[in-house]
Amino acid sequence: MLAESRFAFLACLVHPNWSSMTICHTVNMVQKIAVTLSPASVADLDRWVREGRYPNRSRALQSAVELLSQREKRTRLARELKKLDVAEERRLAEQGLGDESWPAY
Repeated sequence: MLAESRFAFLACLVHPNWSSMTICHTVNMVQKIAVTLSPASVADLDRWVREGRYPNRSRALQSAVELLSQREKRTRLARELKKLDVAEERRLAEQGLGDESWPAY
């Protein structure tokens, strides 16, 4: 079993008909995990596979995790903004905006 959850390695091929051309690409490996789901969730997974929406349960779960990850990244800013104290931010923004004029350049 792999120590890392995901790692990449470089796969290279030298085509026999090309004198010095080498084709390389990165291959991502994945790790197997055990997941405990309710019978209703398993039934949903099986139905999606049966309907052809996903080739297998594993792909359906991978898709779900990727969607949750994307949502987490999109909503992070909004969650962090909710933590701000609006009155304190306004006070800091207006600090020093009195009758003073801008310095001459």
